[in-house]
Amino acid sequence: MHFVVFRVKRVKIMAAQGGLAMEWMMAKGRSSIELMALIYALTYLPNIVLTKALSTQVNPMLGRPLTGLELLPSTIIISAVFTYAFIWLSGWWRDAHQVEIGGRRFPCPTRWTLLSGLGTAMVLFTVPLSFTFVGVSIPFIQLLMRGDILIIAPLVDLIGGRKVRWYSWVALALCAVGLALTISQRGGINLPPLALLTIALYTIGYFIRLSVMTRTAKDGISGSARRYFVEEKIVALPVAIGFLALMSALGLGAQGDQLGFGFVTIWSSPQLPLIAAIGFTAFLVSIFSALILLAKHENSYCVPLERSASILAGLVAAFVLAWAIGTPAPTGAELGGAVLLIIAILVLSLGPRMGRTIEDEPAEALAVEPEAAILPGTNRS
Repeated sequence: MHFVVFRVKRVKIMAAQGGLAMEWMMAKGRSSIELMALIYALTYLPNIVLTKALSTQVNPMLGRPLTGLELLPSTIIISAVFTYAFIWLSGWWRDAHQVEIGGRRFPCPTRWTLLSGLGTAMVLFTVPLSFTFVGVSIPFIQLLMRGDILIIAPLVDLIGGRKVRWYSWVALALCAVGLALTISQRGGINLPPLALLTIALYTIGYFIRLSVMTRTAKDGISGSARRYFVEEKIVALPVAIGFLALMSALGLGAQGDQLGFGFVTIWSSPQLPLIAAIGFTAFLVSIFSALILLAKHENSYCVPLERSASILAGLVAAFVLAWAIGTPAPTGAELGGAVLLIIAILVLSLGPRMGRTIEDEPAEALAVEPEAAILPGTNRS
């Protein structure tokens, strides 16, 4: 028993140290945000490879590959377990707004983070689903989904009264050209209806999320990012799982059956370790993505940086899959789009250093206070 208690305490210390280390990196300014984007890409790479591999390789129980709907429930549930464990063990939950139930305090969302959680729920089940469409390359679907977000990023900034700097506009233009080049080479979008719906829901979800982030968390106040992350996740994950469970319970033909398999039968699949790895990497991706997007800098800087990192991870994943299991390699236009994204990242990296202002000094939004990890959070209006 003493050994178990010791191990739990040790895990809690490690989680707290991990959370503080990530916050310290973000508190150091733009250069560390760029380092965070690199780590984000490296964690996203295995997530994409595993998801695409499981949706193209034969599952022993079914005699065919798993569909996206069969993968979704288990991967989101596993990601939720890791996310809530991190929130508790790292102590981040103390920064959230609190509600007292039976003499104990629990984190709870505000109306704004509740809205953001609903938007994020759309993102949670559309991203992994996007990697599973037959005949649709990873780089192409990523360029479409990420391209939409790049377009709405300056719109959110302008609506929120935030200044959009010249290098953000240049990077946005480069990403737009890369997107147009790829669509043109393909001869149009030409996607199945479910893929188009996936893109639409993803874009709507991210618009809601970025709008709430800008209003409530990109404010330069210590603990805002931790508060936002916790409150968003306590809404988004249960809503995403609940929505999928409802769709399964309604028995909507083949889709309902696939979701039912994903909720029940898949837990006895011999591919479960790989599915667990997808859930774990999705949890890591969610943390690094949030920390990049929640930096105090304008969305037109943070969003292209985060989006470009994810697209490049998808491009590398496509080459890995082509080499490992023979899926189609990226086309010339997709490679051209990737080159433009690399240039966009360089512009975002070098632009701020060409003329620093007071706003370009290291962000304080994620500054770590020693007592933050040990003192209960206070209720904030």
